[in-house]
Amino acid sequence: MPKGLLLVQSRPSSPDDVDAYHRWYDETHIPEILALDGFTAARRLWTLDRDSYLVVYDVDDVEVAKAALATAQSSGAMTRPSGVQLDPPPSVQWFADLDDRT
Repeated sequence: MPKGLLLVQSRPSSPDDVDAYHRWYDETHIPEILALDGFTAARRLWTLDRDSYLVVYDVDDVEVAKAALATAQSSGAMTRPSGVQLDPPPSVQWFADLDDRT
């Protein structure tokens, strides 16, 4: 059961959508993610030029979190993004703690 991180880098779809982008992340998306099995915390960061944003999700079990997220997305339980640039899509990377190597 490796602990780890999920990193998601994204950006607003346009300068006009910045408020909707932040509202969706803060009020909808992050609470939905944190309600899933395996996810324990989230924090948001921005690039210094504020061109893009990064969400760092802490997970207590990478495989459990990946499965829970996939199930929520495929079942339609996740709210569709608002104000998020989808073309190209956000960058998504999963990381596991090196201490948990097998």
